[in-house]
Amino acid sequence: MAAGKDPVAVGGDDLSSGLLNAVASARPETSLEDEVIRVAPDDLARLAGAARAAGFEVCSDITAVDYLGIRRTRFEVVVNLLSLSLNRRLRILAAVPEDDPAVPSLVAVYPGAGFLEREVYDMFGIRFEGHPDLTRILMPDDWEGHPLRRDFGVGAVPVQFKEAHQVF
Repeated sequence: MAAGKDPVAVGGDDLSSGLLNAVASARPETSLEDEVIRVAPDDLARLAGAARAAGFEVCSDITAVDYLGIRRTRFEVVVNLLSLSLNRRLRILAAVPEDDPAVPSLVAVYPGAGFLEREVYDMFGIRFEGHPDLTRILMPDDWEGHPLRRDFGVGAVPVQFKEAHQVF
């Protein structure tokens, strides 16, 4: 955010109102002075497309959060968008159920999202429907499980450092 500028509340201007009207499930919020829109998982790509058309040229990040035992809906996909021309950021959140962890891919809207979606798939097991190559990107292909899930065993992989000295 530019110095001296007040944050624009989601829904408080034409751009935000247009994004909220683009998808029926869109709900505005603010978080740490950032614009946030919560959306149903099926509407994620539609809202991202509307944001792209409204001037959010860059998908800077896609990640997920595992709320196992904390919230009713286990996962949340987080998409961070940036408009360089408008000097604004937008965060899109989509709650994703554990029994069917899937959302539409954003690759058709933001081609660079492909690698980010593969990382979320690899680490959390959330599928991005319509992704052109949804395969592991960080873990070996034969790896079982998803390391950033809260129920994944910590320390299950022994690590042998080269020329490590044994400490007694």
